[in-house]
Amino acid sequence: MIMTDTPALEEDTALRRRLTRIAYRMLGTVSDAEDVVQEAWLRWLAADREKVREPVAFLKTIVTRLCLNELKSARRRRMSYVGPWLPEPLLTTSDAEVADDITLPVMVALERLSPLERAAFLLHDVFSMGFEEISTAINREPAACRKLASRARARLLEARPRFSATPEQGRKLATAFYEASRSGDMKKLQSLLAEDIVVYADGGGKVPATSAPTFGHERSMSLFAALARYFRKAPSRLIRFADIDGLPGFVTEEDGGIVQTTALQIRDGRIIAVYVTRNPEKLRHLGADQEDTKRPPIDLN
Repeated sequence: MIMTDTPALEEDTALRRRLTRIAYRMLGTVSDAEDVVQEAWLRWLAADREKVREPVAFLKTIVTRLCLNELKSARRRRMSYVGPWLPEPLLTTSDAEVADDITLPVMVALERLSPLERAAFLLHDVFSMGFEEISTAINREPAACRKLASRARARLLEARPRFSATPEQGRKLATAFYEASRSGDMKKLQSLLAEDIVVYADGGGKVPATSAPTFGHERSMSLFAALARYFRKAPSRLIRFADIDGLPGFVTEEDGGIVQTTALQIRDGRIIAVYVTRNPEKLRHLGADQEDTKRPPIDLN
């Protein structure tokens, strides 16, 4: 059926959020996702409406193809990225109706997929598109799309959450981790960390951060002990506790006015990964320098 009621579509904020969410999951950056959706909207406005029978499918196809184009250049940029790369942190409300289990660890794992694998998996498994529709979006046969999604699913198996903490457990651990790491309570901190913990810090070469992930309990404790000594000289300012891409965590302002997010991955009541994002280019969308901790977070759900 040809769509003639264009204002209704153009004013559909829920659709725009959904498209932005698709683009964010594909690209890992809020700003790029918003740019892609804006470009798709402009193409919709310029399209010959007589030839567009399914406007929503048209927009999804355009968003997907624009993301695939962007991923080609993004992969080249990330090859020369300084230190660990993390996606732009997206704050979500803890009581929001979460539509998928694409948490921060899965976002990181998505980086290891090819652009086509990522598109097929996300569009089918997360956004419930059929393989016929995906075939049009990525210009591959439906059978090929099915294989791409299956291959991606297998590669992401280890990163997908199996025993997630409840929101209450997550907030309790985030609070305990913040207090112990900033006060230098090493005994308490030691009890919070799993033996196989890994710590990632993304400064992007813009601000100080570790140049490689820190693996294991002993090395991580040494890192946190050094940071605790630093925090005593230059205390952190807690801006808010928050859910960051589905993980419990917090936003702080550190020495020199550097804003950072810290997200915690939890397994069996222990922290198995810490994701710290410090690159200021990845934090502009948060408005994290506001004193009001009740400021609503960006929500694409």
